[in-house]
Amino acid sequence: MVKENLEEYQDPIQYDKENDSYNQDIAYILKLAKKFNGPIVDLGCGTGRATIPLAKAGHKVLGVDLHSGMLKHAKEKAAAEGVSIPFTEQDCTKLDLGQKSDFIFMVGNSFQHFLTNEGQDRLLASIQSHLITGGRFLFDTRFPSTYELSCSEDEEPGFTYKDGRHSVHVSYISQYDPLNQIQHNITIRRSFDENGKLLEEKRSAINLRFVFPLEMERLLERHGFTIEGVYQDWKETPLTTEASSMIYVCKKSV
Repeated sequence: MVKENLEEYQDPIQYDKENDSYNQDIAYILKLAKKFNGPIVDLGCGTGRATIPLAKAGHKVLGVDLHSGMLKHAKEKAAAEGVSIPFTEQDCTKLDLGQKSDFIFMVGNSFQHFLTNEGQDRLLASIQSHLITGGRFLFDTRFPSTYELSCSEDEEPGFTYKDGRHSVHVSYISQYDPLNQIQHNITIRRSFDENGKLLEEKRSAINLRFVFPLEMERLLERHGFTIEGVYQDWKETPLTTEASSMIYVCKKSV
């Protein structure tokens, strides 16, 4: 992840309004967490969407992110929930946590922020150096489906939500670069009042790297991970061509 690719995260409060309701991964993370002693490390923790529920469940957990604004909001949320969590601002490709863990996870498709082979290598090497032998690394990333990789300059509708009395309509423009396996995305947010009058339009850009299943298998094995499971959802459904996500449970084997 590079700071030049963080435009989508400049408003932590807006981020929570759009993402806090997503909790499909939390139950699975909590289930795995029971098998480990900790400390558990949440990489790309953002505003603490997954970090805080783990701490509230009694786990010792550390949150790591590159974005100072997201971390500040995470600390405020944790304090409001009455839990103490050490949050640290670090580049995940250059981790220096001063301790090792038996369980590290990175959810919310954060793996896609590492846009180059070198970036992916540095990330996995950094995680390796902070896992004990036999420790687990859990992460998810979007499946490179035909739909995701289709190139179009057309604006596509996303979702709508209420922000007070206003309605926010979110849509996307995406283009895929097949040579670099990077999807260039523009998110468009339009705010309307209760009468349907347009109040504001904002745009933000983000680039995401896609990795194919066989490519991921070779990448993880190269970095000393044994894949224990790869699923298309948090119910451990085996990966199929109909998937929208790839969820990996990996064991540090060396």
